[in-house]
Amino acid sequence: MARDINPEISIEIFGEGVTPQNVDHFLSGADVYVDGIDFFAVGAREMVFAACHKQGVPALTAAPLGLGVGLLYFSPGGMSFEQYFQLAGLGEQEKFVHFIAGLSPAMMQRSYLVEPSAVNFGARSGPSTIIACELCAGLMGASVMKLVLRRGALRAAPWVLQFDGYLHRLKHSWRPFGNANPLQRILMRLIRSRLQLGG
Repeated sequence: MARDINPEISIEIFGEGVTPQNVDHFLSGADVYVDGIDFFAVGAREMVFAACHKQGVPALTAAPLGLGVGLLYFSPGGMSFEQYFQLAGLGEQEKFVHFIAGLSPAMMQRSYLVEPSAVNFGARSGPSTIIACELCAGLMGASVMKLVLRRGALRAAPWVLQFDGYLHRLKHSWRPFGNANPLQRILMRLIRSRLQLGG
């Protein structure tokens, strides 16, 4: 598909995936990193974002949330992925809690979530809608264009941008200290109490 769009494109394939041994090469010369890793592959995401921070590569992640999207931008020299999400030393289930809380501090989708049991971290399942996924792609594309062309600023972490298509609401949330923020601590307690975290 990429070659159909641009026959002169240069594509390098990492057949073994991105690993600790090749992550620096994977990011070498990158203008921006676009996160496309599965929600539950937290370890891989931690590795790549840490390498982005070390190499000074701008990095963005966009998550489908109900019928909306949450966007986080980690700028070179700014707050790192780890400083924001606070994942070091946590078990896998708790990392999921921290990750969803950091992606969705406003939790707008909670107001219309009909079946909370559909979100099951133990079973590694969570509902996403095609509407949300398309919003992720559009918002990510526009954000990358702004970065690459240097046409307009993006609010970097600890700012989070959320847009919900169902509620028709746009929300910028500022969470100094990331998930160490007292509001985030309260949110994570709520997430633990509402979602299935077991195996």
